[in-house]
Amino acid sequence: MPNVVVVGTQWGDEGKGKIVDLLTRDAQVVVRFQGGNNAGHTLVVDGQKTVLHLIPSGILHPGTVCVIGNGVVLDPVVLLKEIDGLRERGLLEDAQRLRISLDAHVILPWHRELDLLRERALGGAAIGTTGRGIGPCYEDKVARRGIRVRDLLEPVRLEQKIRQRLTLAMSELKGLAAAVGGEAPELDADAILAAQRELGERLRPYAEDASLYLARRQKEGARILFEGAQGTLLDVDHGTYPFVTSSNTTAGAAATGSGVGPTTLEEVLGITKAYTTRVGSGPFPTELHDEVGERLRRNGAEFGATTGRPRRCGWLDVVALRFAARVNGLTGLALTKLDVLSGMDTLRICVGYRIDGEEVDELPGDGEILERAVPIYEDVAGWKEGLEEVRSMDQLPQAARDYVARVEELVRVPVTCVSVGADRGQTMLLRNPFDTGM
Repeated sequence: MPNVVVVGTQWGDEGKGKIVDLLTRDAQVVVRFQGGNNAGHTLVVDGQKTVLHLIPSGILHPGTVCVIGNGVVLDPVVLLKEIDGLRERGLLEDAQRLRISLDAHVILPWHRELDLLRERALGGAAIGTTGRGIGPCYEDKVARRGIRVRDLLEPVRLEQKIRQRLTLAMSELKGLAAAVGGEAPELDADAILAAQRELGERLRPYAEDASLYLARRQKEGARILFEGAQGTLLDVDHGTYPFVTSSNTTAGAAATGSGVGPTTLEEVLGITKAYTTRVGSGPFPTELHDEVGERLRRNGAEFGATTGRPRRCGWLDVVALRFAARVNGLTGLALTKLDVLSGMDTLRICVGYRIDGEEVDELPGDGEILERAVPIYEDVAGWKEGLEEVRSMDQLPQAARDYVARVEELVRVPVTCVSVGADRGQTMLLRNPFDTGM
């Protein structure tokens, strides 16, 4: 059985959760493999909206097991709030439907405080993080001083690690507070220890060796869907550095972030909006600062599911999309929010850049160079009709079909899914990666 990886191809917010929810009907296991509660995946089923930050988007399908892999950094408070909310709706009555890797690293109070104070200290050079402690937690992981889920379940070990790490964290927090003219937060080791022990006990029923669990399910022939968070252009290695997230968001991270071998990942579906958005700072060649940009934001409800921040909006950038196709090894492309483009006479697609007088058709690896990029546009016909009731490709206006075909031609990856609204039913799956091998 093919295993499928779903990744974002832009700067996040592409609609990955919706596509994962759709594909889960053909999967037995859904795995989240990186990021933390800086992600916000919005699902709409029969008009009811569900926003998830840590639990994989397949949780709405009864019988599907959702796994939080070792590559995720998790805030136990946020996770348990999600669990409680789902249980209240009768969606997670069986604890065995959610598996949490013992090796996932835990976000602790000092991580959030460090995140916020560091952004303040940077001033105008701030990265634009969500302030949820994601980066500092990944730093502790790489520095080999992190605290993992397995540590929450071992009281003696947990106390030793918390007291040791908090001493170092408080030293940095005091220095940062002095630099911005504020007061360092008061963090009490005993209080943190008591809270984390209690949180650990609540998480105990869900915790296990996730890598071994996935290996067993693969041996049984289960179909596994790997759900990425954020987007390719936010990858810490391949994105618009330094304005990136703190994890690898590309398809290769599905293996390292879940503990499966890379040869078991056969299909990679990239998700892209029919236009482009970005939250936070950093280069964005096709950004629009006019009425069209405001229209995209308004009609596309472009406000962050996690932070509520308005998203920057612009025309579709196929230079960036081709880059995403290359570094992810895309085998298919899902085009979302096509309906948002309705009502425009002319649409624009960025097919190249002009940088310092030279035309280029590849994404520069240097963010400062990308800041100087002027988009080269190809204009295509728009359409007036609304698309919300469309349920098959032949119901689309000809101009909309032409737009999809042109994207497919320019990116050189087949468009296998098209979405015309937020609801699960407003998605046309042209080829199923689980069935066809694309």
